[in-house]
Amino acid sequence: MRVLLAGASGAVGTPLTRQLIVAGHQVVGITRSLANAERLRNTGAEAVVADVMDRENLLTAVHDVRADAVMHQLTALGTMKVREAMQGTNALRTTGTAHLLAAARAVGAHRFLTQSIVLGYGYRDHGPHLITEDDPFAEPAPGQLGPAIAAMRSTEEQVFTADEMEGIVLRYGAFYGQDSFTRMIINLVRKRRLPVPTSGGGFVNFIHLEDAAAATVAALEKGRAGQAYNIVDDEPVRWADYLDALAAELGVRRPWRVPSWMLRAIPYLHTIMTTSMRVSNAKARRELGWATTVSTYRQGIPLVAKASR
Repeated sequence: MRVLLAGASGAVGTPLTRQLIVAGHQVVGITRSLANAERLRNTGAEAVVADVMDRENLLTAVHDVRADAVMHQLTALGTMKVREAMQGTNALRTTGTAHLLAAARAVGAHRFLTQSIVLGYGYRDHGPHLITEDDPFAEPAPGQLGPAIAAMRSTEEQVFTADEMEGIVLRYGAFYGQDSFTRMIINLVRKRRLPVPTSGGGFVNFIHLEDAAAATVAALEKGRAGQAYNIVDDEPVRWADYLDALAAELGVRRPWRVPSWMLRAIPYLHTIMTTSMRVSNAKARRELGWATTVSTYRQGIPLVAKASR
């Protein structure tokens, strides 16, 4: 297929572009940067320079483009400032999705894949329940993360209800690999500036970027219209176990243990550390014929630690 990929130079987009080309697809990457456009062309992709948040600019940029499918892999999570990153990502999931759907119609696409995340099931302790795609997304609630839930719901609902479009949603776990979030975590662990609750924190579901990209290629080729797929690895892990293993691999002391209430001074960190969920990837395995190559954090941590040296 010919794929118009928004976010082609991002954390998921970079391995995704490569894997799409290897699988025999043609990629037209959307980027705001001339330098990134040149890098995309050097990988064998085509590139258009456009700002997805500017509808007219985007539609002008893709005027002569034709594609079978559009993929939305844009976030603003590359910035280290959490508030700005969240607000920018929320806008990309709401307004950005609307603009990309307009672009999809303009280029003649019939298939649209969008990025969502498993945290849409709710920032809370879900207990031992195994979460599947049949579980509902949380309702947006007042507070710092209410808009994030609303934005995840928005991109999914827009894609599922778009006329004459085969909409598919990828609900990813927490990314790790060659990305800014992983680099930030490694830096904080090295400096011992990322404490965890004495309880060990909640269970988190990770996904290595290469596996996330592979699942997305599989969803393009085999995913059913109107369906969401949980894209996580095979074993949820407590934050303390993950960060302890990372510290050991880096050769530094393990993170500080502190009572949960002490983390409330950093609301986002407290929420993330105390949110707990166990998410199933069985549907993606069954319907997409996809399997992880980095099946748990035990295989993944040595990879990211080695790359950071």
